[in-house]
Amino acid sequence: MTDEPQNSFTILLVDDKMENLISLQHMLEEDNRVFLQATSGNEALKMVLKNNHIGLILLDVQMPEMDGFEVARLLQLNPKTRDISIIFVTAINKEEQNVIRGFSAGAVDYLYKPLNVNVTRAKVNVFEKLYFSQQDLKQLIAEKEKINKQLERFMYIVAHDLKSPLAGAISLLSIMSEDENVQASPELKDYMDTVMGAARHLSAMITSILDYARRSDTESMEETVDVQLLITDVTRLLFPPAHIQIITRGTLPTVAANRLKLQQVFQNLISNAIKYNDKTTGLITVGAAEKEEFYEFYVKDNGPGMEKRDTDRVFRLFERLDYNREEEGTGIGLNIFKMLVEEQGGKVWVESEPGLGSTFYFQWRRK
Repeated sequence: MTDEPQNSFTILLVDDKMENLISLQHMLEEDNRVFLQATSGNEALKMVLKNNHIGLILLDVQMPEMDGFEVARLLQLNPKTRDISIIFVTAINKEEQNVIRGFSAGAVDYLYKPLNVNVTRAKVNVFEKLYFSQQDLKQLIAEKEKINKQLERFMYIVAHDLKSPLAGAISLLSIMSEDENVQASPELKDYMDTVMGAARHLSAMITSILDYARRSDTESMEETVDVQLLITDVTRLLFPPAHIQIITRGTLPTVAANRLKLQQVFQNLISNAIKYNDKTTGLITVGAAEKEEFYEFYVKDNGPGMEKRDTDRVFRLFERLDYNREEEGTGIGLNIFKMLVEEQGGKVWVESEPGLGSTFYFQWRRK
């Protein structure tokens, strides 16, 4: 494999006449450019396979044994070379059938002999900029994948560390539930059953997190999720106080989604609505509407609401509004909610009025 200096642009020139190669290289020379030359189709194919950094091929159409069309077609068939930009250099006429044949073979542009120096340089400059933009994008994708792997590993460690003490707590709760004082009191027994149910549900959730952390994004499982049942599970897990009622409006859809992600979205919204509700009787309503590409969900509360100027700020990482100073928080939950929704193409927003509550909306893509 040939190594390429950083920030260099490698161009492969292919022509069966050496004088044409020398002339073309002289025309295109720049400090950051590296040139490779091939005098036949076979030689060009071998060079491409040996060099991973070719950003552009200037390919003569009329060559003996293997013409430029055939070289381009073979490069298109190889997954490792199909994305290399090809400009055909040709003296044949500009008839539509020849142009279409070239584009079908994999060309992205044409240069016609005799070459116009300014046009030739301008076209190559465009493809050089495109090449570096593609390299930057590849690097960003690689960095994102690396960060995702680190986050998955962190999530696995946290979930694993939570599971052991939780198992001990469930064991202790099980022993306590058998106590004769608990068994003799229907009220205590009911409370204990509720706590045990929530603890087991939390244990199942941690197991799901561990399972998810073992998979990459592309492997993360999608399943059919009944959102109505999901809201019931989230409500049971969050232990809303007696003065707060959580209801659903209309029929909530069944969606194809990663259950853990969708659960986290609703859990963040509903837990915030519970946490910051300042009314004697709290009401949280969950609903949905079908749109073209998305389900549009909402979580509405009758809490303190917020000023219009804060409806964007509330989603920022570590941002907290100061309307209720008694409640502590990190300002992370709504940012995670926003990230989970946006990673599958949806949007989030909030409508609110001070004293009258807030309605948080989000889109979840329909499969």
